[in-house]
Amino acid sequence: MGLLALLFLLLLLLLLLLLLARARGGSGGPNPFAADARRPPAPLVTDKAARRTVLKTVFSPEKVPPGLDAIVVGSGIGGLGAAALLARTGRRVLVLEQHGRLGGCCHSFSERGFEFDSGIHYVGEMQEGSISHFVVEQLTEGQLEWAPLPAVYDAVVLGDPGSGRTFRLRAGKEEYFQALKEQFPGEEKAIEEFQQLMKSLRRGPMWMVVLKMVPRAAAALLCRSGLLPQLSPFCRWASRSLKEVVDGLTTNHELRAVLSYLFPTYGVVPSKASFSLHSILVNHFLHGAWYPKGGAGEIAFHIIPVIRRTGGDVLGKAPVQRILLDPQGKACGVSVQKGPDLVNIFAPIVISDAGIFNTYERLLPREVQVQPEVQAQLRLMTHGEGGFTVFVGLNGSREELGLEATNYFMYSGSDLDGITKRYLASSREEAAKNIPLLFVTSPSAKDPTWEMRHPGKSTLAVVTFAKYEWFEEWKDKKVHKRGDDYEELKKTFVDTIMQSVFKLYPRIEDRIEYLSGGTPLTNQHYLASPRGEFYGADHGLARLQAMAMATVRAQTPVPNLYLTGQDLCLGGFTGALQGALICASTVLNRNLYMDALQLKKSLKATKAEKKD
Repeated sequence: MGLLALLFLLLLLLLLLLLLARARGGSGGPNPFAADARRPPAPLVTDKAARRTVLKTVFSPEKVPPGLDAIVVGSGIGGLGAAALLARTGRRVLVLEQHGRLGGCCHSFSERGFEFDSGIHYVGEMQEGSISHFVVEQLTEGQLEWAPLPAVYDAVVLGDPGSGRTFRLRAGKEEYFQALKEQFPGEEKAIEEFQQLMKSLRRGPMWMVVLKMVPRAAAALLCRSGLLPQLSPFCRWASRSLKEVVDGLTTNHELRAVLSYLFPTYGVVPSKASFSLHSILVNHFLHGAWYPKGGAGEIAFHIIPVIRRTGGDVLGKAPVQRILLDPQGKACGVSVQKGPDLVNIFAPIVISDAGIFNTYERLLPREVQVQPEVQAQLRLMTHGEGGFTVFVGLNGSREELGLEATNYFMYSGSDLDGITKRYLASSREEAAKNIPLLFVTSPSAKDPTWEMRHPGKSTLAVVTFAKYEWFEEWKDKKVHKRGDDYEELKKTFVDTIMQSVFKLYPRIEDRIEYLSGGTPLTNQHYLASPRGEFYGADHGLARLQAMAMATVRAQTPVPNLYLTGQDLCLGGFTGALQGALICASTVLNRNLYMDALQLKKSLKATKAEKKD
C-alpha cells in the first residue's frame, strides 16, 4: 500500500473514531436508560379478561390520545420496542396495528382451547449478563422471564427420522464445537477452522449499527474507501456465500449440511446467503436458546403497559391506509380505515414497522415513491421467501406424547441447497407432495408454565418455505372464503408435512384435536407481509453489502418519517429489536447502545459495592 493510500485510510479511521466518540456522548434528547426500570416479576396473568384489556384493544377515534409525540405503524417488536423506548423518555406514543391481536409476530392466538405462537419459536443471547437480555428487561420492566431450552437445543435430521442420521447441537462456546467433533470424527480441522471463523466474525454486527448510525456522508465515504474490509472480517466475508465457504472447509456432505442447517431461520438458501449473516445466527445461539415463559404473547403483554403509562396507547384493528404529509413534504400523521370512513391522526413523528415495501410502495403517495432516494433503497431490497406453517393441537401431555423441547430441522438429504432449490422451482402440485425441509418445534414442551395453564394438552408448530406464486390466484379472496381448490391445495401440503412429523413423533398420530395450515396468504392477511414472507425483505448476499447496510437507515428520505424493525436491520426477534434501538437512537439523537451499556455497567458496580 502506498504512503498516500495509507494516510488516507488512517484519516478515515480517525474520522470514524471521532464520529463514534461524538455518538458515545449521547448529547441529544432524553435517555430512556437513565434509570433501572426493572421491578420484581409479578405472577403470570392467566385471566383472559385481564389479558384482553392489554392485547386486544380495538381502535376507535375516541381512544386516540391527545397531544401525540409520535405514531408507530405496526406492533411487532420493532414497533413496540421503538415506542417503549420513546415512552421511557416521557413521549406520548400511539401504536396502530392492522390485526385484532397486538404484537405482530410476537402475538399468540387460541383455537379450540389450544394456544399457538405466530412467529417466535426461540431466541438466543438471553443469558443473564447479555446486553440483549438487559435491554429486554428494561423494555418489559423485568416482567418477561425466559426459560432455557435443553443443552441440546437443536437437532438436524438428514433423511427420514429413524432411518436417517440425527446430529445434535449443544449450547456453549466450546461445547458446541466439541459436540460437532464427537459426531464427525476425522473432521476436527474443518470444525476448528469454522470455529475460528465464528470467533473472528462475532463482533461483526457492530459494523451494521455503525453504518446506520454515523452520518450518511461518513458512512458512504467508509463504504467507498475500501477501508471496511481491512477493519472488519465481517465486511470482508459478507460477499462470500455460506455454501462457498462451507464447501471449502470440508468434503463431508453431512458436515456441510450441519454447518449450514440454520439457513431457514433467515429464509435464504446456502448458495445465496452471506456467510457473515450465517455467522450472526451461529454466534447468536452459541450460549444456547431461550423461550418466553407463558408464550410469545408475554412479550407484547409486558411492553404495552410501558407505552400506556406515559399517555400513549396501542390499538388493534387500525389499518393505516396512508402516511400524511404536510405542504413541505414532511410526515405529519396517518390515515386509518374505520368502517367506511378514514380517520386522520396527527403527530410530529411517524415510525413505520410495516416493512420497507409497505411503507414506500403502499403508504406513501406516488410522487414520493418515485423520488431517487426512495428508489435507491428499494433497488437494494427484494421480497423474502414465503412461508407455510402447520399448527397442531394434541390431546395429551408432553410425557405421554414423547414431545421434546429440542427443535428439529428435518431435511430429506444432505445437499441442503440442491433440495431446497428444486423444491422452490417445482410446480405447486409437485411441491405439495415433496417437501424436503421442515422445522418442527413444540411450544408446549418449551414453556414451564404450559402444564399449569393447559393441563393434558400439547402443541406443535411446523414451518417450511412456500412460494407466494403457488397461492397467488386466491390473493383477492376473503380469508376463510377462498374456495375448495385453495383448501384442497393447503390440505395436500399439511398431509405431506404431517407424514414426516409422524415419523419424528409417532405417538401423536391418533391424538390430534386441531390441525390447521397457514399459507403465504395467511401471513399476508394476519402479518401484513406483502408476499407472505416471515422475515421481511430478502436476506441474500446483497443485503449484507456495506453500501446496502449504510443506505437503508432509520431516517427515511421523507422528513419526520422513520423505519424500524427487521427491514431496517435483520430478521427475527433480535434483528427487529436492533431495528428499534437504531430507530429510537436516530429519533432521540443519541446512541442508545452506549446508554444501555453505561446503565448496565453502573448497576453492576452498585451491586458489587453492596456485596462489599
